[in-house]
Amino acid sequence: MAEVYPQSGAKENYGLRTGVLGPFETLAQSVSAMAPSTSPSLTIPLVFAIAGNATWLVYLMATGATLLIGFCVSRFARLSASPGSLYTYTAETLPPVFGVAAAWGLLLAYLATAASVAGGALYYTNVLSQQFLHWTPPILVTLVFICVAAGFVAYRDVKLSAELMLWIEICSVSLIGIVLTVMPIHFGFHFDMDQFRLKGVSFSNLGPALVLSMFSFVGFESATALGGEARNPLRTIPRAVIQCAILAGIFFMLCSYSEVLGFRGESGKLSETTSPLHLLADKAGVSPLGTGIDFGALISMVACVLACVTAASRVLMRMAREKLIPALFEKTSERHGTPVAAVVLSTGVVFIPTAVMAMRGVSGSDVYDLLGSLSVFGFLTAYALVAAALPFARRSRGQHSHIVAATSVLAVLVVITIAVFDLRSTTDVAHARLPYIYLLYIAAAFAWYAARRSRAVVKA
Repeated sequence: MAEVYPQSGAKENYGLRTGVLGPFETLAQSVSAMAPSTSPSLTIPLVFAIAGNATWLVYLMATGATLLIGFCVSRFARLSASPGSLYTYTAETLPPVFGVAAAWGLLLAYLATAASVAGGALYYTNVLSQQFLHWTPPILVTLVFICVAAGFVAYRDVKLSAELMLWIEICSVSLIGIVLTVMPIHFGFHFDMDQFRLKGVSFSNLGPALVLSMFSFVGFESATALGGEARNPLRTIPRAVIQCAILAGIFFMLCSYSEVLGFRGESGKLSETTSPLHLLADKAGVSPLGTGIDFGALISMVACVLACVTAASRVLMRMAREKLIPALFEKTSERHGTPVAAVVLSTGVVFIPTAVMAMRGVSGSDVYDLLGSLSVFGFLTAYALVAAALPFARRSRGQHSHIVAATSVLAVLVVITIAVFDLRSTTDVAHARLPYIYLLYIAAAFAWYAARRSRAVVKA
């Protein structure tokens, strides 16, 4: 069992640098994997298209669901810390088949999120290039730059990448915060009673809207993938997970309320604009901040690709340690203390589907939507399994608690409910295929696991 205890420090460092990330850098990993500054521009308008005046309420519900999941994750993070921890938590507690599902589900989740956000970065690159240069750079050149830049920083130094991600998100979120602060000063402070009264809201739409809003939060747990790279991991990582969920929830609710309020009286709808915060900045008389927010969203997306590649490479390391994949992906650079082969593979897997979809005419925003929707299935799988495993892990350590067990059951039920809403909310052929693609992927993962296990038995 590869655990880190407060009394003993890391039993195994896996070739990674130990204790190099402080609390803020650890938090930056989770924050960047969520890419919070992209949701106001790309995700909140999609949620508004379904939920209307209840958009803020949907994000409140999503925050509650995330905190339930975060509670289970953080409790596990107090017990052990190692690379790819959500997989580790499940594999060391439940039968191997559940560990396999968690490992491959989490790996797909991080890689599909990275590919999704790379598509979003492509979208914003095209928007900004047209705005300032009246020219769109070649698709492959843009994607190569995004993926190679993220992959290089992930390979070079985990501390450098965490610090870079931290400052990118601070700048991006600060610009958005300034616009949201200037709006009531410019127009006068008043409550939007239509939102509080949920005027015109169809409650049957809240389920599908909740599914979309959850994509804003996925990745909030990615600090757990760092393991012993974080300083005092059994304290730093659990705090980062909960802090990330709370801060993001408050931020998303403020943004959703302000965006819906700001678009009152506009000829265009919030769900139809390509850059809602830019328009609101223009409306509030701070147009340069709108341009800054668009640039910030682009850079934040590249940071998200970096965060997801970092997390996915740690999951690959742990999978290699457990013989689920070749041992090559366990090796680390002696100079940089990073998993070279795992970073290269993760970067390549992010680039290929994004490039193929873009070259076939799928827009960057649609790449963001489709691959992001696919990633949710992987995250929900890992979240449900971790929540289910928590009571058993605590009982094995003599720490059984009825409150923790009840919370774990509730978290599992919430995840299942979200998955059901996801399956029932499909509105087009492309999205309808995603559950089958995910199930086929998991089936292939089980077949791979069975083949490697049989081969190991024969060699023995």
